[in-house]
Amino acid sequence: SGTSSLFAYLAQHPRLLPSWTKEVHFFDGGLKPQTDHYAKGECWYRAHFPIKDNMSINARTFEASPFYIFNPLTPERIFNLAPEVKLVAVLRNPTERAISQYFHEKRKGSEPLSLKEALQAEEQRLKPFIEKQDYNNRIFKNCSYKSRGLYRQQLERFLEYFPMQQILVLSSEEFFSEPGDTLRKVFEFTGVDTEFRVKKLRPHNVARNKNNIDPEVYSYLNNYYLPYNQALYELLGKDFGW
Repeated sequence: SGTSSLFAYLAQHPRLLPSWTKEVHFFDGGLKPQTDHYAKGECWYRAHFPIKDNMSINARTFEASPFYIFNPLTPERIFNLAPEVKLVAVLRNPTERAISQYFHEKRKGSEPLSLKEALQAEEQRLKPFIEKQDYNNRIFKNCSYKSRGLYRQQLERFLEYFPMQQILVLSSEEFFSEPGDTLRKVFEFTGVDTEFRVKKLRPHNVARNKNNIDPEVYSYLNNYYLPYNQALYELLGKDFGW
């Protein structure tokens, strides 16, 4: 959705210092089911960032772990450690996002089903892991093509702990079409110099769906997301045109 590009652009601002690794994956437990980064504790997490004494006045530090928004456990965990944090969510058209994720899994060799079959089987695949709250399971992470596009539900989990003033919601479409204006919004939101101009605006980690997609898949996903997108627009007071 653009988190890699946003991370790279923000890192160019003199008052925004990035984590040593873009995706720390602390609050979601990590990418590997057999490990739990969250269990490693606060000191482990803080070790991924610059030392405060070495930072200039009014500097900020940040990371970008996209799975935080989808894992139901992360809002409370983030609140318990950093209740005053500023949260930025970059949302992509959920239909395109679902298709892109499918082909990503297909390229990795981890998805045996066709696109249509995978979309239709999703609820049944995820059900046992949701019931067990096993959110670090590979199936829950990798096969949640449609579920990860239900943005209002995900944002509402954060709104249980954080006021809307601490959450900035962007669309990846506006981010890539108007990167300068979008970055100024982020700079203002995070409380740093808004006049700074990012010079290197090359998109990062951009993948395209090179396969021909059956129009029925687009129709299925667009119809599926229609009420969810409308609910999102009502929450934000903004229509992304998806």
